[in-house]
Amino acid sequence: MDLGLEGRTAVVTGASRGIGLAIVRALAEAGALVIAGARGSSPELGELVRTRSVQALAVDLADPAGAGQLTALAGDRIDILVNNVGAAPARTGGFLAITDDDWQASITLNLMTAVRTTRAVLPLMLAAGQGVIVNTCSVNARLPDPAVMDYSAAKAGLASFSKSLSKEVGPHGIRVNTVSPGPVATDLWLGRSGVAATVSAATGARPEDVEHDAARQMVTGRFTRPEEVADLVVFLASDRTANVTGADFTIDGGLITTL
Repeated sequence: MDLGLEGRTAVVTGASRGIGLAIVRALAEAGALVIAGARGSSPELGELVRTRSVQALAVDLADPAGAGQLTALAGDRIDILVNNVGAAPARTGGFLAITDDDWQASITLNLMTAVRTTRAVLPLMLAAGQGVIVNTCSVNARLPDPAVMDYSAAKAGLASFSKSLSKEVGPHGIRVNTVSPGPVATDLWLGRSGVAATVSAATGARPEDVEHDAARQMVTGRFTRPEEVADLVVFLASDRTANVTGADFTIDGGLITTL
């Protein structure tokens, strides 16, 4: 399916691995020029820079200046913004063990990075009279979990911000939607310091058992693949969804069973 993204310019944050890397690849394959931002690169992102229309910038988006540095690389045209950067540290010590610094870090990375990057690109979109913003949210915005309490709260804030912004900028030709994955087969869950390993260290359960227990909570019995999230994001970035805004799209293998 031709999504009409040839020649569009997209900015993607958290782009060096996992969901972000998959989104960069999918957008580039669809013909977009992609500006990829992450604290560091990766061999996979480096390969995309060499072989596709992808430019990468090492940038810390937790720094308030980072958003401007990244969007400046795109020049005077940005058609698509994908706010994907985030982190979900497992809080195995409970609420009282979550410090002010932990709360601030979660809110900064999971909410304020999106606020700041959106603030940086919005004048260009308003001037053009069009644009698409897709924010990677989470099922935890609606399914709060004490194991990721601060992350859940920050993602709930991101969901509310996205809905509010969609109402403001929709009349100006700009669409804002969120994609809310459940557990995804990335390092965030399955890496050496991911959720499964952290819970394993705290409980004595094997990491693979933690993973399997999580997978069993989903109707499909498996984690979502990064490429599946990326396909949804790219579809929302296209004109095929030109009248879709202010919406949240859950991709969680049936984890959330309520309406």
